[in-house]
Amino acid sequence: MIIVTTDFVPGKEIKELKGFVRGSTVQSKNIGRDIMAGLKTIVGGEIKEYTDMMEQARKQAIGRMVEDAQQKGANAIIAMRLETSAVMQNASEIIAYGTAVYVD
Repeated sequence: MIIVTTDFVPGKEIKELKGFVRGSTVQSKNIGRDIMAGLKTIVGGEIKEYTDMMEQARKQAIGRMVEDAQQKGANAIIAMRLETSAVMQNASEIIAYGTAVYVD
């Protein structure tokens, strides 16, 4: 699956628009991560536990978006975007979305 943030795939011709595709996941913090994060706020620096959690969430959302595109018969996704939002205290949604297309 080709995934680009542009409105076209360089060197390829869009033969068919397959439509909007998306994938999302909701991740929540846990007590183990919170303890480590609390310690990091005292000494400073990257909170690696949260960085890893959000990276995993992005991969999962993109994977679900790709599955959606494959079900529609696409071989590429153009104009791909990632967004995040808080859905409740200590929980965030990551959504990946774009336009599924078939390219030559």
